[in-house]
This record gives sequence, structure tokens and C-alpha cells, in this order.
Amino acid sequence: MAFVSLRSATLLGVQGAPVEIEIHLGMGLPGFTIVGQPDESCRESRDRVRAALLSCDLPWPNRRITVNLANGANERKGGAGLDVAIAIGLLVVQEMLTAEAVAPYAFIGELGLDGSLRGVAGVVPLVAAIDDRIVVVPKAVLREARVVSQHTVRGVASLSELVQCLRGEQQWYQPEPLTSIREEYEQSDMADVRGQSAARHACEIAAAGAHHLLLVGPPGAGKSMLAQRLAGILPDLSDTDAVTSTIVHSAAHIALPQSGLVSRPPFRAPHHSTSLVAMVGGGTSALRPGEISLATNGVLFLDELGEFAPSVLDALRQPLEEGVVRIARARSSVSLPAKFLLIAATNPCPCGEGAPGICVCDDRAKQKYLRRFSGPLLDRFDLRVAVTRPHVDELLAAQPSESSQQIAARVMRARQYALQRGGCLNSALPADMLDVHAPLTEGAAKLLRNHLERGRLSGRGYHRVRRVARTIADLHSEQEHVEEKHVAVALALRVGVQPQFSGDRVAQ
Repeated sequence: MAFVSLRSATLLGVQGAPVEIEIHLGMGLPGFTIVGQPDESCRESRDRVRAALLSCDLPWPNRRITVNLANGANERKGGAGLDVAIAIGLLVVQEMLTAEAVAPYAFIGELGLDGSLRGVAGVVPLVAAIDDRIVVVPKAVLREARVVSQHTVRGVASLSELVQCLRGEQQWYQPEPLTSIREEYEQSDMADVRGQSAARHACEIAAAGAHHLLLVGPPGAGKSMLAQRLAGILPDLSDTDAVTSTIVHSAAHIALPQSGLVSRPPFRAPHHSTSLVAMVGGGTSALRPGEISLATNGVLFLDELGEFAPSVLDALRQPLEEGVVRIARARSSVSLPAKFLLIAATNPCPCGEGAPGICVCDDRAKQKYLRRFSGPLLDRFDLRVAVTRPHVDELLAAQPSESSQQIAARVMRARQYALQRGGCLNSALPADMLDVHAPLTEGAAKLLRNHLERGRLSGRGYHRVRRVARTIADLHSEQEHVEEKHVAVALALRVGVQPQFSGDRVAQ
């Protein structure tokens, strides 16, 4: 047989796309050509496949070989995951394997020079892209490939083993049934935080309603400590969210848990020198997911917010509103998930102190520092809290603070109230549904009206305060109306920092 077509898949962003690999063996000078817009790693398949075949005592055709990568889209195909399919196709055209034997299968994996099969980035979305065939993957990534697949997945360790299985000379490896593995996560406890009652309460509200939180205070006040412990009070991911996070992490080639499924909210804390591409995604022909996508269904913590480049910070505005980031390049465009809880920490000024009489920064240095924070970005923080250094008595207190386990129970209960009532967390409540799901008492409505009339709240800020107040009410009890005390707390947590860090004007 001089021609064969096999199925594999290639990765673009966090989505897999099936690829038909057509191989033709023709007359002419010996050569190997790949067409169909392959990237550099695809073009290197020739050397890997040849070495793998010879290492397994399998023949390499001394004729003209043409490989076409076809998927019906005018997009660049990338990755080394097509190696196994190309190698099997070459064996079919040399009649070492029959076309009927390989027809029910699709092949994903990179070949080592010794004939071993190696895992590739994005094996989860790659397997999910093939829904009509049995998928063969490297044995090392079999568990994560099976955990989200609705179809049969086979695992092999080497090209020799795969050939023997296709010939019927050896039985396919039979993995153990998938069982739920209880992952042990090492997470810091909120009990370690001494004092900071207002900031702790803000973290609880942020976790319960998925409200973005900005912590402002001097060095050593405990901002980073609070943010790092916030992920520990979030509930486990739902099945749908767990699959989404697993697909993103697999596409970024980040090690998955032993169970193969990301079941806990991710926590990402990129350094302040992170580039725009590293934060948003893209950068290569495969359009790799960035930090905001890796934080999907979890927490994105930006420590030292004032040290991030303004362009990086402003790029967060659209993903914060829509929950996705759209990346467009000359040859392709993708939409990557970016539904995350943003927690940021910053100093009030370059020296970090901010307090009159202690701060050593001049006006010019302060203005330069403040220009890094655009008003539209700050306005997207539902909670903006001033964090001060704890008192000596609080630091030395023998009585520990409330633990993460206790706080997580209230967070879970508040989230259940919100989901049962409106079908979403409170931060995602549409503005036109606030009167339905977050009705105000007379006193609460009067308080908000007073702030609007005095110019302390924008239209966006008004809606955000109502959503936060709804979460505060859910944390205290399951009640229909939002009371004045809940609105008062929401307003205090929104403007409880220096005016220059507030999107609303603060009365003097």
C-alpha cells in the first residue's frame, strides 16, 4: 500500500483539534517532506521517527515519503505529538501493519530515539478532541488521559509494544479502574494570622462571593500571608470546573495531581516582572495559556501590584469582566478561559509606609507610583481594604485565630445560598436581577442613595456594593433582604483605604 490516512490531534490554546495524517510512499529520490503548515517540532519528526524505527528493528523506507497534515482549517499544526501516528503510518505503507488493524485507533505521543513513547503537552484536550476512535497514548500519561475521556484510551510504553499489540501478538495493557484518590494538599491555615480582623473578614467575603480584593498596607502587615491562605477557605471545584482547570493545566504542561484531576482551586502568584505574554497567554504558534488562564476557577495573587508594568495590569480588565481572554494572531485566534478571583497586595507608596510623618517619598515619586494603577482597574476591585501592622498584644496572644476549616464552612454555606437563589455566585449577579435576588430594606436603599447623591459611588460601584452586601448577608444568615448594616460594611470595605487607591471619592 502506497497511501494511508491515520488520526491524531494537535493543540491550539487549550483546545485539541483532530488531524488527519496522510502518508504517501512514492517513486523518486529518497526524501521526507511534511506539508500542511507544520511547525518546527513537526518538521523534526523525521529524525525522531527514523531513529525510533531503527532502534526497534523496524524498517525505514528508502523511498520518497510525503506526509500531509490535514484538519480542514488553515492553521499551523504544532507539537511532537504526531510522531507515533507518522511512525505507524510508515509501517502501514511498508505493509508491516495492515490498514484494517490501525483503522479503529488514533495515536498521540512523542517518540524517543530509543523507541519509547513520551507524554506531550495537552494530552487531556488532545484526547478529548477525538471522539470516534480508540486513542493510544504513552503509558506515562494514561491516567490523566482517561480521567476526562468518555471513550476507550490505551496506553503503551514503546513503539515495539504498540506494533505487537496492533498485530495481535500481545494484549493491550489493562489499567486498573479509575478510583477517587484523596489528594493531600499542604495549605497554610488562617489561624496563623494574628489580628487583622477587618482583612480576615474581607478575605472571607471575597471567597464566599468571588469578589476581587485589594489589600493596601505597609511591608510586614500580613498582606501576602492573608492572600496565600485565602485559597484554603475556598471549596473544592465542581466536576465541570475541575475538568476545565485540568484541561488548562494539561495544555500548559503543568504536572497534574496523582488523581489526574485538578480538584482544588489553583493558586497562581506570578512575579511582578512577568511579561504581558506570560500573563495573558500566547507567545508561540500553539498560543500557550498564560497565568490568568492557569488561575481559572482559582486565585490569581498579584503581590507588589505597584511593581507590575501598567500594560500588564490593564490587560486584566477585559478578562475580569468576561471570564475569558481572546488572543488573535495573524494565522489563528483562540479564546482561553480566565475566570479567576483576583487578590492583589500593594504598598501605599514607593517607600511602603504611606503614613504622614513616616513616609519619605516626595510628591513626584508618589504620583509616578500611583499612575501605575488605572482607575478602571481599581474600580474592578469589589473590596479595597487597608491593612495595618498588628498590635504587639495581638502578635503575642496565646489564643489562636479562627482556623481555615471554620471559615471554609461558612464560605461553603454562603455559596450554596447564592447558587440555590440565583444560579451563580453573587459577584456574577446581573444588574437587572439585583432587585430580585438582593432586595434592599428601606434603610439600606436610603444609605446607598445618600452615597450616590454625594458622588461617592459610580454606577458600577453601586452595583458592586450591592453584590458585596448580598454576600455579607449570606454569611450571617439566609435572609431575603439586604439590610442597612450589610450595606454599611460593604461601603466600609470599599473605601477603607487612602483616597488615591479608591475608585470613589471619599468624603473628607
